[in-house]
Amino acid sequence: MRWLPGPFRKIFRHWEKLQYFVKGFKGDTTSYFHEENLLCSTLDLFLTGTETTATAIRWALDILNFVLLPVEKVQQEIDAVVGQCRQPSMADKEKMPYTSAVLSEVLRMGNVVPLGVPRMATSDTTLAGFRLPKVRAVCSAVNLWGRFEQIVWVNIPVHGGGARSGLLRVICAPFPGKRACPGEQLARTELFIFFVALLQKFTFQAPAEAALSFEFTLSLTRCPKPFRLRAVPRG
Repeated sequence: MRWLPGPFRKIFRHWEKLQYFVKGFKGDTTSYFHEENLLCSTLDLFLTGTETTATAIRWALDILNFVLLPVEKVQQEIDAVVGQCRQPSMADKEKMPYTSAVLSEVLRMGNVVPLGVPRMATSDTTLAGFRLPKVRAVCSAVNLWGRFEQIVWVNIPVHGGGARSGLLRVICAPFPGKRACPGEQLARTELFIFFVALLQKFTFQAPAEAALSFEFTLSLTRCPKPFRLRAVPRG
């Protein structure tokens, strides 16, 4: 093996480090990295990666039909940038500021995860004057940071004399510390591509007898109550 060429030889450079790591891992009984935690974390990634994105798309269709204003403008931007002959990609996002603003507003108003993921204190500590004992679960209330009583659309002037729709910066909520969802970029990619692909080919309309609203049910996520839409193919 010593004399055989090939990419596999790279492992020998780190073999000694791997041996020390495995020995230290087996002897560390206080480590949080173990098989059970790995299985639970993997399950969390699959569940949160599907439920949250699907719920965000449902909120997008509900909010767009409730507001009625931005649908046509979104489709105009899609036709101008993507057209009808190809599928959308993330390379189109930089050229679609209005669509990006609409999706940001959907995420703000939909508030898919109103409660942050539970955290656990690893030692006795104090936060904002409150004593948190070790292993006490702490959950952030993200919904307290948003304004959901109104829709905040503004026109932001851009170079060239025109205007594009965006959001007031003052309504953008801060994030809970340096921790972030590991699947955030994937979720934003999926949401953008699915949303644009749907509005590229269809116009969604509520039946005359159906009344859309912002009513929701709360479980693992904040989901809009079931509603009906007609998907009308775009000519």
